[in-house]
Amino acid sequence: MTTRRRFLQHASLALGAATMPVAASATPTAAQASPLARVRGGRIAGTRADGIHAFRGIPYGADTAPRRFLPALREPTWRGVRDAIAYGMSAPQAGSEGPGSEDCLFLNIWTPALHDGRKRPVLVYIHGGGYNTGSGSDPLYDGTRLCQRGDVVVVTVNHRLNAFGYLSLGGIAGPDYAASGNVGQLDLVQALQWVREHAAEFGGDADNVTVFGQSGGGAKIATLMAMPAARGLFHRAWTMSGQQVTAAGPRAADGRARLYLDALGIAPGDIARLHRLPIDVMLDALSTRDPSRVEDTALYFGPVMDGHLLPRHPFWPDAPPQSAGIPMVIGNTRDETRAFLGNDPANFALTWRTLPAALRLHQYVDIDPDLVVAGYRDLYPDATPSEMFFAATTAGRSWRGAVEELEARARDGRGNTWAYQLDWYPRDVADGDKMRAFHTLDIPLVFDNIAQPGSRTGGSMQAQQVADAMADALLAFARHGDPRCDATPAWAPYTLPRRETLVFADTPRMEDDPRGGERRLYQRVPFVQRGTI
Repeated sequence: MTTRRRFLQHASLALGAATMPVAASATPTAAQASPLARVRGGRIAGTRADGIHAFRGIPYGADTAPRRFLPALREPTWRGVRDAIAYGMSAPQAGSEGPGSEDCLFLNIWTPALHDGRKRPVLVYIHGGGYNTGSGSDPLYDGTRLCQRGDVVVVTVNHRLNAFGYLSLGGIAGPDYAASGNVGQLDLVQALQWVREHAAEFGGDADNVTVFGQSGGGAKIATLMAMPAARGLFHRAWTMSGQQVTAAGPRAADGRARLYLDALGIAPGDIARLHRLPIDVMLDALSTRDPSRVEDTALYFGPVMDGHLLPRHPFWPDAPPQSAGIPMVIGNTRDETRAFLGNDPANFALTWRTLPAALRLHQYVDIDPDLVVAGYRDLYPDATPSEMFFAATTAGRSWRGAVEELEARARDGRGNTWAYQLDWYPRDVADGDKMRAFHTLDIPLVFDNIAQPGSRTGGSMQAQQVADAMADALLAFARHGDPRCDATPAWAPYTLPRRETLVFADTPRMEDDPRGGERRLYQRVPFVQRGTI
């Protein structure tokens, strides 16, 4: 899968080079046989399969290499017909989708019809991978099934990541770089502006745009909800296991930027040299150890509360007023940290003696592990040390931000916020009972893509039933701003003190304050998002 994706990415780059700004390479026969759309850059030719038009690798911004760390410009225009049949390059990054390219501002669209005057809901998916990795071209994000299921338009997007998108240089290099800590977010704003401008061309409604995203994608959405530049660009928000309660403060962001420059051997007064460094050198320096964690992790890069582009923390001390009227779904999976920590056999062999040290290493909040162990033994007297470890790290590290956002939204009393928890997991696949409802399990379910490469749901009838429920809830939410559907008719908004939550299990059910004892245990200490200080 990785080899094929890399081939498609390089093919897209080659096509882009061949078609801008000179005449396109597509032959008249190929162009006539393909669905055609007109965008602000020129005409594009996509593909059609299973009744759905797909356009991949559409540029929404110019190559960012000449403007490294600066807001992107609009994409250049082209003559003729540009092929939009292969995904564009991923942003520079380590891992399976790297090293990527700074010419990475591309989006992908799936739609049932073109410029037909219909006003279909538009769903824009923002990928996960924290602020470090990922792209909109993963097979799990293919929009075909959602389009077929709900008569909607689906969009996925690439944007700048890690130091290329979130390196805060304003305090080091002056006002010309004031936006550098948030240019990755500004790329998303630019993509949403492009979507608004072109929604009708792809059969969609510019006044009904839902952003949805998992993990880092959800965090990026939470941040957009507090950015004035994003006001009015989307109308509903659905986040999955991804929150951004607090952003990096300017001092913290400046400190990490200086550590990064030190790792590169660049003096603060020599920013011009930073523009000339090869991508691979910059990626290598990302492994510099972050100063804020006991755990051995790489430097954190994420959005910066700079007082202008992001004038406040996204969800502290309250929910952002500019987005109060936007309906929002905030979800999580029951066993989030099994995705991060479940690959270490030692975490399945913990004893009561070794458990406190493991918790001390892997909790994000600062609380005495002995208190946590005692609290969990009261709550779950039959749990093993390893079961307790995964439950506690989920509650104190991955789930806590969701609780904070839900409470902030509920306090304003608008009744337009819904919570879900994915408890279901496949029992009929390898490691199903070991990994349970791990972080990312809900992606193929909500996209109705359980048969796609990379899905770990299995293909059972039960897996499809859960996918049916989650996908239909998302589509109902995109259409009406309310996630109730045939599978979830009782889904009530989240209120205080009840904390109503839809639990996606074998059959969806409502619960008030699931895991309430765990929530109260961890609310003894304040929650500060990683990277804030």
